[in-house]
Amino acid sequence: MKILFLSDDFPPQSFGGAGISTYDLARGMKKAGHEVFVITTCRKESESGELNYDGLKVFRIASNYPGRWRSYVSLYNKPVVRQVKKLLQRIRPDVVHANNIHFYLSYHALKLSKRYARVVVITFRDVMSFNFGKLDTRRYLEKFDARTSWLDHARQAKKRWNLFRNFVIKKYLSYTDRLFSISGSLKGALEQNGIKNVEVLHTGVLVSEWQTLPDEVKGFKEQYNLGGKKVVFFGGRLSDAKGASVVSQAMEIVSKELPEATLLAVGEGGIGWIGRERIKLAYAASDVVLVPSICLDTFPRVVLEAMASGKPVIGTCYGGAPEAIEDGVTGYVVNPFNIKEMSEKIISLLRDSEKAEKFGKAGRERVRTKFNLDEKVAEYLKHYNSLLK
Repeated sequence: MKILFLSDDFPPQSFGGAGISTYDLARGMKKAGHEVFVITTCRKESESGELNYDGLKVFRIASNYPGRWRSYVSLYNKPVVRQVKKLLQRIRPDVVHANNIHFYLSYHALKLSKRYARVVVITFRDVMSFNFGKLDTRRYLEKFDARTSWLDHARQAKKRWNLFRNFVIKKYLSYTDRLFSISGSLKGALEQNGIKNVEVLHTGVLVSEWQTLPDEVKGFKEQYNLGGKKVVFFGGRLSDAKGASVVSQAMEIVSKELPEATLLAVGEGGIGWIGRERIKLAYAASDVVLVPSICLDTFPRVVLEAMASGKPVIGTCYGGAPEAIEDGVTGYVVNPFNIKEMSEKIISLLRDSEKAEKFGKAGRERVRTKFNLDEKVAEYLKHYNSLLK
């Protein structure tokens, strides 16, 4: 079977959650014996072209434009679409599997794919198919109601607002044969905003890929002066939507109770972005992992990676994190606005290493049985084959 993945971001140019998850799926399909191709984008013409990455044939199309035009270019990016068409004619895939295409590849790629492939599917990995950014409306944060209005969109997008954007996206989605969501929370939000008939297929990871060597972990701790510290891990952009402000407040309380507690922030504003192998050491060097997003964080990959690394997770009640975390078994689910509760949960796990270890082991087993990448790949292949028949 020829399978073509579409994704705005993809390694080695990008190691964001959506790109990594798409890469894992593509690699899994290749491992299962299928011919796999990827069309992605890059910002510089010098970085464009064809390359072989981990056995995958990757085509990079250069595209860069001012963000103020996103509401329009995300629908139809003419220069990119022209190149996508040529590649579709060349590859003639059996299946096109779109992922995040809402910035550069554009939704018109779905209509084009339907012309040259037998089956077209899309996996929603964020809320951008109906929203103009992070979903953090007062309605959602207070009542878990994900419905958005034109007024919400106008307030969020301001001068970038395109009144017809969501209508056009829904028209393009009609060219797909099946819609997938990476969490039940996202599925509910999609349906509340008029995108129906969505099936949930959670992200998966391989536990075996999240093991580390003690000497390497020791070296990582020495490099960042973590020796003898109780380490609280926070990964991603230090933004309000990801919970940076509540983490700061909680850690003030934690540090008063436990002076040896320290925050390890990996990403913009922290120690910086580090490679995939180094991120494994960051998890291994930590005692507790925080994922306190204050938005509909669809299915935070950090949660799965932390659990696969054998670490307890304190995660947000918003979005898909509660679908992965088993409260009181693999970690805790908290309302990130409740700083007192969050800090108490952090302190309890830092003080009780046996409980933290028990939660970590349970988390690793939960990933192995519920969020196993090989099983997710098999599920997607089952859908492909059903549609091809």
